[in-house]
Amino acid sequence: MLGGAAALISLLAPAAHDPVPAAASKPAFTSVNYAVAVDESASLAPEDMNAEKAAAARIALGDVSSASHVTVFGFAAAESGDQRAVDPVCARTTLDAAGRESIGGCVGKLRGRKKSEGTGTDFPSAIRQGVHELSSATDPSVPRVLFLLTDGQMDVTGSPQYGDPAHRKDEGERQLDLELKNARAQGVQIWPLGFGPDPDKEQLDRMAAGGYQKGCVELPSASPKADKVSGAKDLGPKLEKIFAAAHCLRYEEGTSPKLPPATLEVGISPLATVGSIVVDKSDPKVTITYIDPNGHQVPTSGTYHKSHFELAGAGDTVEALKIVDPVPGRWRVKAEAPEGHRSLPVGVSVLWQGELRGAITMDPPSPQAGQKATVTMRLQTREGYQIKDPRDYAGLRVRSELTGDGFAALPVRLTDDGKGPDRTASDGSFTGSVTIPRSADGALKVSGTLTASGLSADTRSESGLVAPDVLPVTGSLRLPAADAHPGDEVTGTLVVHNTGKAPHTLRLSVADLQPGLVTVSPAELELKPGDSVTRPVTVRLGPAAAFGDRLDDDGLKLGGTVTAVDTTDHHRTLMRSPLSVTVTPEPGIWDAYWWAFLIGVAVIAAVVAVVLAWLRQRRSRRDPYGLVLQLVSEEGDVVATHPAGHGHKQWYEFAVVEPLRSPRIERRTHGRYAIQRNPEGGAWVRERGAGRTRLKTDGTVPLGDGLSLSLGEETRSPKSRRNRTGGGFRSRTGTTSTTPPTAAAEDGGSTSAFESYR
Repeated sequence: MLGGAAALISLLAPAAHDPVPAAASKPAFTSVNYAVAVDESASLAPEDMNAEKAAAARIALGDVSSASHVTVFGFAAAESGDQRAVDPVCARTTLDAAGRESIGGCVGKLRGRKKSEGTGTDFPSAIRQGVHELSSATDPSVPRVLFLLTDGQMDVTGSPQYGDPAHRKDEGERQLDLELKNARAQGVQIWPLGFGPDPDKEQLDRMAAGGYQKGCVELPSASPKADKVSGAKDLGPKLEKIFAAAHCLRYEEGTSPKLPPATLEVGISPLATVGSIVVDKSDPKVTITYIDPNGHQVPTSGTYHKSHFELAGAGDTVEALKIVDPVPGRWRVKAEAPEGHRSLPVGVSVLWQGELRGAITMDPPSPQAGQKATVTMRLQTREGYQIKDPRDYAGLRVRSELTGDGFAALPVRLTDDGKGPDRTASDGSFTGSVTIPRSADGALKVSGTLTASGLSADTRSESGLVAPDVLPVTGSLRLPAADAHPGDEVTGTLVVHNTGKAPHTLRLSVADLQPGLVTVSPAELELKPGDSVTRPVTVRLGPAAAFGDRLDDDGLKLGGTVTAVDTTDHHRTLMRSPLSVTVTPEPGIWDAYWWAFLIGVAVIAAVVAVVLAWLRQRRSRRDPYGLVLQLVSEEGDVVATHPAGHGHKQWYEFAVVEPLRSPRIERRTHGRYAIQRNPEGGAWVRERGAGRTRLKTDGTVPLGDGLSLSLGEETRSPKSRRNRTGGGFRSRTGTTSTTPPTAAAEDGGSTSAFESYR
């Protein structure tokens, strides 16, 4: 049964997808010019320096834009004429495929300084170097960002360039202020990150506030700020977080670091258009395999399905897989390593950018002057699906306004808090209300703008007309909420009335959805004067191929809107009905007919039980246990009795011992004789080399040496035989044996006539 079930399940499993080449695409992602200043002072332990190297590599490899540029340099202090405060290691590098591959090598040149090379911490020189690298021959429209990693406080007391030893500290503070002002003037943001017990958070905050303050987006999260972690082990993840904030990326940390071999997981949002899975291997001998949410092992270069892949850093301690149009969901990262390279943990994270779109509606679509209208902006992915996880749009800012003829622009406050006109909190639908001014006359337009760090801004608008006191065509459009599969149809109802004196043409369409996902019919509806019509409206879902790899068992919720426009009346929008259809994959044979399979399994189980019971009964009917074997002399006297036990394959084997002196039966494996119960009565006797003979209840079978075998009378029923512990057997001559049959049978003993008589 288990084998059959396994075979059945294997037949029901969905077939694997063959790789499909992705369409060529050249998406443009916002670039940034940045520099990483790494503290090399003598206070650093070797593990601290390794953590700084890994952190610098993580953000360089994790950048999603191939147009970004990075510069990396170390710094400490110059405490003699032959020393220098700054050590350049990575010249300005474009982060295309070749540049990403080279970053690991140059970052590896960072080193901890010896005491003879300058042990101080010269922040002014580090900032000066960073501003120079970022502002020389670079595009001022591209953000300029300096990341500064340090484990200490500013210390220039040993640097002759800061003047007399008694005034070096004050001179260092003065030059720091000058460099911060220059950074602000050159548009360079400064993001300091301290680690360990020594950094002064107040000093770090001062540097963050002293540089350029305008971030990549007008949100508080994008403004430069300082941070601090307790130890070097937290340096990489924290730098990735502040890098994401400065670069307007989203950051997602994966499962906790593990020792190889191990499988780690990290999530990629459905909003992501590009992302980099960053793996901190700690040891370059660790090898990584990437598996998408559909269970497919993806390539590290080229295209697979609709995604494009590019790996960098495979031979270094940090590697990153850049993915354009990644499959959303939980990605698995398998880390393997040879013996001797499994003592350091492997960590995983993802940096991504995405697109957030909105679908805006006004209800009613053509309100009258003085009427209150409800404005709703629903968040959705670029394909038109609704967003499930509020964390995907955390930090979102929504702005909306109403404009039109005859009045000044009015702000519309949209919220997703479940209060007022907003029905449900945190469902991705931002709702508010606005009263149409009495002076409104003519065109109306409601617009909304979405702004979020890491997500491209999106502005949507909906146009309408101020309705007269009486509209010639009125009605309603209702579409039910439904769960459907690709190719299914969802049917709603359109009720419409034409009270005017002229015919009108209504056109139905679907907005805010990627083409091919759904179609609506009828596409047009003709209304004669005085018509009052109720018509079914059918929304048909596209084939499974239209939804691609994004369609999984959790389903996709469509975020589009079905609209009805009166083309005869200035293309006035009369009705808008949002779709509420959750699309799930077409069920397999098991999902559709599970009940039939369960019934089949139950029937098979019943048949198997009947067969087993029949076999068990058949076996018990042939089992020789309980038969009383009697040796009969030529004169017809019973000279020995022997109770048979359970046999081997239902045959009880025995031998006749001392047939001429003291004949008796003893159990013998591979004995000359064997006996088996006959279901029709009596037994079968088998002699080795001579076939078998039927032994009737009242008959005998000759055994040689003047002896024959007969059956004695059983004194218990077959049912009670199974648990018998003792009892007698009545012989053909009337004598009774008192020997416990079970013991006798198992011990190979026998009972002679003389012993029975005694």
